[in-house]
Amino acid sequence: SQLPGWSVRPDGSIVIATGNDDALGVYRCTPYNSYGTAGESRPTRVLLKDPPAFTVRPKEEYFQEVGRELVIPCVAQGDPPPTITWLKVGSAGKSSAQVDGNSSLVLHPLIKEQHGVWECRATNRVATVTTATSIHVLGTSPHAVTNVSVLPLLLAANISWQPGFDGGYFQRFSVWYTPLVKHPPRAHHDWVSLSVPAGAQHLLVENLQPDTSYQFSVLAQNKLGSGPFSQIVTSVPRGFPVPTVPPEPPATTVRVFLSPPRALTANETARGVLLRWAPPVPAPPVALSGYALELRQDKGGWEVLERSIPGSDTQVLVPGLIKDAFYEFRLVAFAGSYISDPSNTVNVSTAGMEVYPSRTQLPELLPQPVLAGVIGGICFLSVAVIFSTMAACIMNRRRAARGRKRRQDPPLVFSP
Repeated sequence: SQLPGWSVRPDGSIVIATGNDDALGVYRCTPYNSYGTAGESRPTRVLLKDPPAFTVRPKEEYFQEVGRELVIPCVAQGDPPPTITWLKVGSAGKSSAQVDGNSSLVLHPLIKEQHGVWECRATNRVATVTTATSIHVLGTSPHAVTNVSVLPLLLAANISWQPGFDGGYFQRFSVWYTPLVKHPPRAHHDWVSLSVPAGAQHLLVENLQPDTSYQFSVLAQNKLGSGPFSQIVTSVPRGFPVPTVPPEPPATTVRVFLSPPRALTANETARGVLLRWAPPVPAPPVALSGYALELRQDKGGWEVLERSIPGSDTQVLVPGLIKDAFYEFRLVAFAGSYISDPSNTVNVSTAGMEVYPSRTQLPELLPQPVLAGVIGGICFLSVAVIFSTMAACIMNRRRAARGRKRRQDPPLVFSP
């Protein structure tokens, strides 16, 4: 029959929720199915044993001078009697712990490295139980700080930490940092140290370079000396945020507000080429300022021929084109700060046209070297004419003077 707290699992195991005297005895298991059974299992005996229990526990904390002796008791009982062991929490290897006949921890002489949390462990075949205590070794340099964290800020970093044991004396902190560069100028990094105000557990490091990796570490000091550096933490300060405001639109985007002049045409007249056009449609948001006329000759580069055509005009006369040349004309409209796209292009050929002799051309249409040569020739001829005129005047004056002198002199009389 089943007792309260007893159950059988689908795999045939029996579960006794609470072990007591009712569970003591010999047990056999009999498997069976529709064909019967092959017999019982071998008997197994259930015994009740007591897990370890501490009768003497260590205190929560112990304070002792370095070099002195420290004895910490720990006693446990159970059935079977447990084994007592001591272990320093966080110790990578074996700790220099000695246990006397009463299972007490004996530390002699006490050293700085034995500072920390120690665990007393009682173990038997039934279970393992533990209890812990903290040992504070006085009269030493500070211990390393822990939980160093770096919060990256704009061209700065905020460093915070958890202080270690001060060794029994007042301790101060300093933050050390250095940039990480791919090719340092020297074999070793230059670490910069900053003092931390008394009692503070954080420090703001400013004037850092953006997008540059930095290493940070914290050092504790008291009157006996410096403790070990903390773990090194690497962080990258934030740079200036990328502006989210879109840049000013280029000049091409404002041209959509002003349409180009329409229906540009070219007609030959006795005085030159007459260009006609229609104003932009729709009308610009501001008053039309004027037009600029551009041309290019023989598929060359575009040049501005006239940039101050009034906005009220719809035609312009272009005289003085070179004979036997090919021209292209186009217009651009202006309205305030807006500029339109160029109008349609009209072509003009002066091949075989007598109305456009090569000598009647606009000075601005001549290439600059040719124009300079023409001006220089004109100036040379002008100077030559002036000098010739002055020379003629001087010669005439001398001839007139000699004539007057001959008339004034008395005739010569020769006697025999």
